[in-house]
Amino acid sequence: MDDACRPQAVPGPLGAFSRFVLCGGGVGVASSLAVALLAGLVPWVVANALITVASTLLATELHARFTFGAGRHAGWREHVQSAGSASVAYVVTCAAMLVLQAVQPSAGMLLEQAVYLGAAALTGIGRFLVLRLFVFADGGTWTTARAKSPARVQEDGGTLSWAIPVPA
Repeated sequence: MDDACRPQAVPGPLGAFSRFVLCGGGVGVASSLAVALLAGLVPWVVANALITVASTLLATELHARFTFGAGRHAGWREHVQSAGSASVAYVVTCAAMLVLQAVQPSAGMLLEQAVYLGAAALTGIGRFLVLRLFVFADGGTWTTARAKSPARVQEDGGTLSWAIPVPA
């Protein structure tokens, strides 16, 4: 069986987060530039809404195929659930930009991009957790165990085990 037909292994949390940052971050950076360009033609809130919809569809597909190891198209359920977390991100980025415009009405594009990307990064962490734990969860079980070392993760046969140091 060639590599293209072989099922993908589900990445561990750090691998998934790295892929999430690469895929979602790449889409996010492209989106921030697209919002800035589109905002020259329509109000910023409208530009952000349009780009958020398009980027959420694209990012959900990338996350389904690569980030969380599903290796398939995202279904309607994943798109709707992802859209819910993206809606929260939309509200946060809008609020951040409205606060910036209230505090500094003549902010330059560089400051606007910094504020937008900062808000997007914070909501991105929350989106990663929602997508990993709920939207693209593989139905595995979570368990905790005593460990002598700092938190570590072990995955085997659909079971995700967090070994967290617990005082005796």
